Amino acid sequence: MKLITFLIIALLTGFAGYTQQTYHLVEKINLPGDGKWDYLKMDDDNNRLFVSHFDRVHVISLTTGKPLAEIGNLSGVHGIALVKEENKGYISNGTANSVTVFDYTTFKVLKTIPLSGKKPDCIMYDKFSGKVYAFCGNSQNAVVIDVKTDTESGTIQLGGSPEFAVSDEKGLIYNNLEDKNEVVVIDTKAGKVIRRYALKKGGAPTGIAIDKTNNRLFTVCSDTKNLLVLDAANGKIVAELPIGGRVDAVVYDKAKQLIVTSNGEGNATFIHQKDADHYEVVQTLQTHPGLRTLVYSKASHNIFISGAELQDKQIKPGTFGVYVYGPEK
Repeated sequence: MKLITFLIIALLTGFAGYTQQTYHLVEKINLPGDGKWDYLKMDDDNNRLFVSHFDRVHVISLTTGKPLAEIGNLSGVHGIALVKEENKGYISNGTANSVTVFDYTTFKVLKTIPLSGKKPDCIMYDKFSGKVYAFCGNSQNAVVIDVKTDTESGTIQLGGSPEFAVSDEKGLIYNNLEDKNEVVVIDTKAGKVIRRYALKKGGAPTGIAIDKTNNRLFTVCSDTKNLLVLDAANGKIVAELPIGGRVDAVVYDKAKQLIVTSNGEGNATFIHQKDADHYEVVQTLQTHPGLRTLVYSKASHNIFISGAELQDKQIKPGTFGVYVYGPEK
């Protein structure tokens, strides 16, 4: 009888089938160079990780845990997009207002695309439209790239400074505007912003992730130190969770019903999704100050955060790498 009562309570409270696993540091993959860093890109199909790092992109084999290749001669690199159908990758060069195209197999540079947009930052491939989108902070627009010809095919005015973006793979892209405290909804077919969601409980939104099953957006806000859960259909805020300071990125692990934020103050926040509208913080993991960008692996459920040790707010030479955190076995 007691067991039946417990199961009923668990089902009603949303805990059925959920076992909390504490994450811990598994290893650090050391990488050369002392420049600034930004986005990472996971390639689960080939068990590889792409790491942006100032004037280069490191390619790491997660099978061996060692560097596999390096794409160099870049300029203020920010993000990486992979277009496996075309066997190509795309890198945003923030200080050169360009995108570097590389061969997905050999990692050789194929072309540099000059952009009309200024300071490209986030870059992503949208499978639905078959286009690459480079979000440009200084010109407050998104540059659209044709992956067949590797040329700029258009721009989309955003009305603010873009940060992370995510696709629902059904024709819509959601993009945070950091300076406007908004999420804009881009219709890829129309090539324009069709809706704007005001983040009345959040300030300086940076990272964004999506739960496509429940049509929920997870956007993290640096100024207000919180994560907002939005109904993607109308922008309604359905939940708000406290997180660490100086947040940059957020990921959603559907299989584990887990949202993770990387906070530049020196920690990561783990949030359990009970259902579409109910969430709770389950762990605050200590990392290092400055570790603020992350990705996760669908296969291992490990999270990867890049960064270096800081000394008097400056990069300590020879300390850059990727910190790998995984669930306790």
